[in-house]
Amino acid sequence: MSVAPDTPSREPFAHTALFYRTDEDYLSALVPFVVDGLARGDPVAAAVPNPRALRRALGRDAERVTWIDMREAGRNPGRIILTVLRRFADPHPDHHVRIIGEPVWPGRSPVEHPACAQHEALINLAFAGRDVTIVCPYDVARLAPDVVADARHTHPLLWSEHSLIPSHHYAPTAVVEAHNRELPLDTPAAEYRLTAPTHIRGARTWATAEAARLGLPPHRLPDLTLIVTELTTNSLTHGGGHCLLRLHHHDSHLVCEVHDSGHLSDPLAGRRPVGPTAPGGRGLVLVHQLADLVHTHRTPHGTTQYAFLSLHDMVGLSPR
Repeated sequence: MSVAPDTPSREPFAHTALFYRTDEDYLSALVPFVVDGLARGDPVAAAVPNPRALRRALGRDAERVTWIDMREAGRNPGRIILTVLRRFADPHPDHHVRIIGEPVWPGRSPVEHPACAQHEALINLAFAGRDVTIVCPYDVARLAPDVVADARHTHPLLWSEHSLIPSHHYAPTAVVEAHNRELPLDTPAAEYRLTAPTHIRGARTWATAEAARLGLPPHRLPDLTLIVTELTTNSLTHGGGHCLLRLHHHDSHLVCEVHDSGHLSDPLAGRRPVGPTAPGGRGLVLVHQLADLVHTHRTPHGTTQYAFLSLHDMVGLSPR
């Protein structure tokens, strides 16, 4: 097995896309990355959809790695920065931190890709200046060409065939804007207009009944109720005092859509830690934790939030 190059410290923060085609490519890059980090005393985490091959290849060194199931923790890409990457990195302010993060894997649906690409772009903003290295593996043999192309735009460094080079296509802001689009959802099953905070209770009751009718499992109804509460409260507070709530049955998901006339200017909203004394900001964080997918469409004249909840039990990926 050949030895992969060290990830260089050209900046305090390094964000690298690892392009691989085979398990051998994957392991020949990541095993040395992990072993070198452990030897230097770096905290190391691996947030991947299936860790079996990497754990076996690391042997006893695997016991010193923090393992995170990305299929669960990263099912909604919008929660990864806060609850995967920062949750691991923030407790180590005085150490260089290494993280393997694989948020994009074969099996992700086309409706998930915009959120995945925006997540990868926003990592650069969220970790600017931090002493952290994040390596994101991409299975280029099985991923669609447009997915790989977005990886070139969202990672300043590319790692392929044991060479590490700057990406000449790096343009993360352009990726965020390119995927800032309305979603082509099915016709809404129903809608509810709110013009005052006193309407929120009625909206919750209405949405819960409609969601049950559309087939949302009973154990997910409390999640839907909280999502409706947080999104409509946020819209009424910051979106001009009125909003439109819609529910869609789309493919295998119930989609809660909330539209208002406000402008959400912070691309990291819902992805930042919220201090105990902060006056707000927890609503979108909670929505990201509860939903299986969150997508935001921002314009100067309005904001639309989409929160997806699966109508079926989540199914894991096949082993690597």
